[in-house]
Amino acid sequence: MKIIRILCVLGVFAAVVATRAEDAKKEQEKTAPAVPAAPGFTDPARLTGKAPETFKVQFDTTKGKFTIEITRSLSPNGADRFYNLIRSGYFKDVAFFRVVPGFMCQFGIHGDPAISAKWRAANIADDPVKGSNTRGTITFATAGPNTRTTQLFINFRDNTGLDGQGFSPFGKVTEGMDVVDKINSEYGDGAPYGNGPAQGRIQMEGNTYLKKDFPNLDYIKSATILSVELPAKNDLIR
Repeated sequence: MKIIRILCVLGVFAAVVATRAEDAKKEQEKTAPAVPAAPGFTDPARLTGKAPETFKVQFDTTKGKFTIEITRSLSPNGADRFYNLIRSGYFKDVAFFRVVPGFMCQFGIHGDPAISAKWRAANIADDPVKGSNTRGTITFATAGPNTRTTQLFINFRDNTGLDGQGFSPFGKVTEGMDVVDKINSEYGDGAPYGNGPAQGRIQMEGNTYLKKDFPNLDYIKSATILSVELPAKNDLIR
């Protein structure tokens, strides 16, 4: 009988301990601070880290890999935005949607319309044009003063006429320009100048629209920062 009583007491004690532990866990969950998710490309306002003075980025695309070297002093606001887009994982399954032979290839609208919507009004201030839009340079596209967001282009040739229009390059392809030259240009410019995708529809419908109506477009599979010590995950969003 003593043994039975002891076992009963131990059983009750174990149940009480388990209940208290579960209550403590729930209370801790209520009070614990939220850990920022990574990648964090859905909140532009929190992606404001300063870029290194120089760094390299490798793009892995459906045509192969190429590397761009960034020089922050050429266009600080542009370099900072690009750096934060890259390190947050923004460039995944992102199309080269406007490819004009002998001119440039453009990309940067996200394939998920919900993500595009968050970045559409996340403008950065213009930078003075210190470099030139020569072959292989990368520059943000604009829709007028202080309208740069996520769209970029790589120059296929020396487009120095863009320098006087406020297009401020911040880096240059240093490896794999032959890969950039091979990016599919069959659709050309967007309407009304060509038969390519309409930017408004990309914003609203994303890759569903592109892959249905323009199945041969090339895409960025990933973009990785090279030769720079990356921050810890919890430092991804500032």
